Amino acid sequence: MWRRLRDSAVDLLRGLVERYSPSGEEEEVGEFLASEMTGLGFDVRRDEVGNVIGEHGEGSPRVLLCGHMDTVPPELPVHLEDGVLYGRGAVDAKGPLAALVMAASGLVEEGYPGSLVVVGAVDEEGQNAGVENLLKDGMDADYAIFGEPTNVDTITVGYKGGLLLKIDCMTETGHSSAPWLYKNSIEKAMEIWNLVSSLRLPEEDPESRFHSVSYCLRQVRGGGESTVVPSSCEALIGVRIPPSLSVDRLSAEVLALIDEYRDDNPDVNVEAEIIDHTEPYMSDKRSPLVRALSRSIWRNRGAKVGLINKTGTGDMNIFGRATGTPTVTYGPGDPHLDHTPHERIGIQDYLDSIKVLKGALADLSRLCGLD
Repeated sequence: MWRRLRDSAVDLLRGLVERYSPSGEEEEVGEFLASEMTGLGFDVRRDEVGNVIGEHGEGSPRVLLCGHMDTVPPELPVHLEDGVLYGRGAVDAKGPLAALVMAASGLVEEGYPGSLVVVGAVDEEGQNAGVENLLKDGMDADYAIFGEPTNVDTITVGYKGGLLLKIDCMTETGHSSAPWLYKNSIEKAMEIWNLVSSLRLPEEDPESRFHSVSYCLRQVRGGGESTVVPSSCEALIGVRIPPSLSVDRLSAEVLALIDEYRDDNPDVNVEAEIIDHTEPYMSDKRSPLVRALSRSIWRNRGAKVGLINKTGTGDMNIFGRATGTPTVTYGPGDPHLDHTPHERIGIQDYLDSIKVLKGALADLSRLCGLD
């Protein structure tokens, strides 16, 4: 049976990767995934935003297995060579999604005593419309695993939160031959950037990249004619938030700093707005879900299990925070290849992750007394 599962698993992975699906263009890959999941024994439907949702079984434990179908651009050539599949999405995150599907399908064949919900979500790389719609429709579960590349022997138990700050600076302009007479809006935006990025709070651990706030100047747009002092500048600042802080707490501190700058610089018109935000999330490392995955990694790989925190954000943040469901992220692939032109996944690692997931789900049912 394993050989048949192996062939089906490779076919599914390659089929997903061959269907290029940047955020907002997931229809073709969604149709393919829905057809494949139906053939694997799931009751499949599509929701209003395009998520593919396959269910099997009733009762508890009810486990959500969610990966995303969308990728970042650009498209990359797809080819299988020496046991490695190359192509956009191979790592982020069609490999992890395919592993979730195949692990669940193996349990469907064996008569899993609980219930499984497998989701191919849209728009994870965009505005998270997929997971947001799952929440709007009342998706619930006893446990949840989100599919992202963590490497086969590693479980992600924490993600930072984040917010995106937009700053607009407007000043009076004049001839660039006399810059001392005018306030340069680009320079003023950089003053605000320097002020914000130097903010430190007592809840942080400055020695830890995960437990401290980080700031990234993501975009600057300003100026116009080359002979005038810039009178407008827009800057986007990305902020990553550790679990010791909340979006509200950090937002209040940042906006208070900008208010002080505005008071001290009345000749500079400053507007500031939080245009996106995600709360941080930490899993309970002692939960049955973490224990089951850890045991399965040890049993199937003979490897020491890594429990890691990541400085990015993911759908796990949104679902775990909103529902209180014990949630982790797991999947095959090297996360350092995310969004790069070198995206690729080892077939053996992919197959091993299916065994790990299948074993973990079986263990989870036993831990819940359903074996």
